[in-house]
Amino acid sequence: MPAPSAHRSYRSRLLSILLVVAVCIAVQWWQARPLASGAAPALSGTLLDGRPFSLERLGEQGDGRPVLVHFWATWCPVCKMGQGGIDAISRDHTVVTVAMQSGNALAVRAFMDEQGLSFPVLPDQDGSLASAWGVPGVPTSFVVDGAGRIRFATVGYTTEAGLRARLWATGM
Repeated sequence: MPAPSAHRSYRSRLLSILLVVAVCIAVQWWQARPLASGAAPALSGTLLDGRPFSLERLGEQGDGRPVLVHFWATWCPVCKMGQGGIDAISRDHTVVTVAMQSGNALAVRAFMDEQGLSFPVLPDQDGSLASAWGVPGVPTSFVVDGAGRIRFATVGYTTEAGLRARLWATGM
């Protein structure tokens, strides 16, 4: 049987961990307050590769699978930490990203080429798309179901595994 002081130490550590988890959840909730919810706002434009994109049309023509909508910026160091995960997810899920206030299409294309990234990108030079979605900062990710409803939304860094889990849960 552990000594009484060891028991208090374990309990103290457990309480500290629970407090950190509670603070993280509260911060995430606070950051997500302005984000769009319910029916996904309109999202359309011309991708960097010149193809037209429409989230609404994708839903009409799609297979009902969820879509990851990811807002990011070339100037955002936190976004750079997660861009490899977004690129990997785009190989086996429907993904559209929005490069918020990162310059024109040529500037964003140069960044993508320099970083070796291939995920689909809608440039949002003036931030109007981000504003319509209530994006307070980047990175921000949304998982939209096959019916066009936002099922998950997060602000800040999210792991590839976390995004994949949200896509999986939405596709169930």
